[in-house]
Amino acid sequence: MAVTESVAESAYGGARSVHEGILGRQSARESAARTYARALPIVPVRARGLTIEGADGRRYLDCLSGAGALALGHNHPVVLEAIRKVLDSGAPLSVLDLATPVKDAFITELFRTLPPGLADRARVQFCGPAGTDAVEAAFKLVRAATGRTGILSFTGAYHGMTADALAASGGAGEPRGVRLPYPQDYRCPFGVGGPRGAGLAARFTESLLDDPKSGVPLAAGMILEPVQGEGGVIPAPDDWMRRMRALTADRSIPLIADEIQTGVGRTGAFWAVQHSGVTPDVMVLSKAIGGSLPLAVVVYHEDLDVWRPGAHAGTFRGNQLAMAAGTATLAHVREHGLAERAADLGARMLSDLASLRTEFDCVGDVRGRGLMIGLELVDPDGRPTGENTPGPGPHDAPDDSCPAPRTPPESATEPLPASPGLAAAVQRECLDRGLIVELGGRHNSVVRLLPPLTISDEQAAAVLDRLSDAVAAAARGHQGDGHRDDGHQGDGRRRYDGPSERAG
Repeated sequence: MAVTESVAESAYGGARSVHEGILGRQSARESAARTYARALPIVPVRARGLTIEGADGRRYLDCLSGAGALALGHNHPVVLEAIRKVLDSGAPLSVLDLATPVKDAFITELFRTLPPGLADRARVQFCGPAGTDAVEAAFKLVRAATGRTGILSFTGAYHGMTADALAASGGAGEPRGVRLPYPQDYRCPFGVGGPRGAGLAARFTESLLDDPKSGVPLAAGMILEPVQGEGGVIPAPDDWMRRMRALTADRSIPLIADEIQTGVGRTGAFWAVQHSGVTPDVMVLSKAIGGSLPLAVVVYHEDLDVWRPGAHAGTFRGNQLAMAAGTATLAHVREHGLAERAADLGARMLSDLASLRTEFDCVGDVRGRGLMIGLELVDPDGRPTGENTPGPGPHDAPDDSCPAPRTPPESATEPLPASPGLAAAVQRECLDRGLIVELGGRHNSVVRLLPPLTISDEQAAAVLDRLSDAVAAAARGHQGDGHRDDGHQGDGRRRYDGPSERAG
């Protein structure tokens, strides 16, 4: 027994040494711009589905999923088979924008999934390999088609890290257009939330566009996210989406839907615009459409196809492995009803997590759509911000894919200040428990869950166990326990057995 334990300890020590050595060299060699590596000091060496194994031998449930890029999780068999098939065929791996059987299959599958009203009259442009390239291409397209320059975007938005994409993102870059109010319940810019707040946001936008003295010229396009991801997991109300579609159509302003993170079943519909029945003029797509490999496209109505040959190009827009992986992913999500599965499981997870809001003062809000879920952490000792918090109200549509209604405690009518420190503490506690989560939101105070669409009920329960325990631990660390005095124990409602529990 002693020999066995000695061997195990030696193996663990060796793995730990490799782990620490790699992290140390990364810190010494890579730029200060690295992000995820700072909050998640792990060294992945193997992965399958929801699970990652680190160089130190620890296993983690991955609810970051490559920032939403892994619709089927890590190394899904259908994706690996599609990649092997291309490799074994001897086909070229990169072919610029030449036609290939692999590319033709990808476009055919992509068009099969597009919203009605777009698929029959769509054109597709392959861009550079990242979503931000697709956003830049979309802006170039609508400017060429309209002869105008300004882009309408929304507060809290995130569209990428290149110049124009960054300029259209909230809180980043030099604005090159107008940023409009994005409706949200918890921190409503008009202090009312709910349908009334969304209506005021739509009315403000309409007034700004129609006021000849507003200083806002007719725009080349409007870009919006059906669910703001980096902005804090904020689903756009369906009626507001329909009003944005109507006011842009009435003014001949192309509507660009950024489905980079929301697409391919993530929100409980194949494309998030389908919740509201909206058909945009342009869709920018990346992340999950490449099946875990880099791929980005712009899909748009044929009436906008005014580009000259070579007007937008890129060396790596012909990645055959990404197209094959993307085709396999799109088909698997469609054929196995994974969008519907995301709607059902996401609604159940939101319902379960809603109890954390009444249990812990530091949980300000729980929200999301499908398997795009966020918890906003607040300072329980802070003063209310002055933003009114609405009570529960009806949603635009009754199906389970709609955002779950919040139920604020009776004692709170205004949200408390955001707490990025508590959110970071929850993220650290999650990692200690073998759970990888991301942070986002206006103040980086929202814990985000983006699990693969293939997550099982058992795995979802394990995720909720660990997250609940992490919130309880972070609450205890905040001047006592940050826990409501309602008879619950300060160590949370659930327990788990260890980092590898239900991790397979």
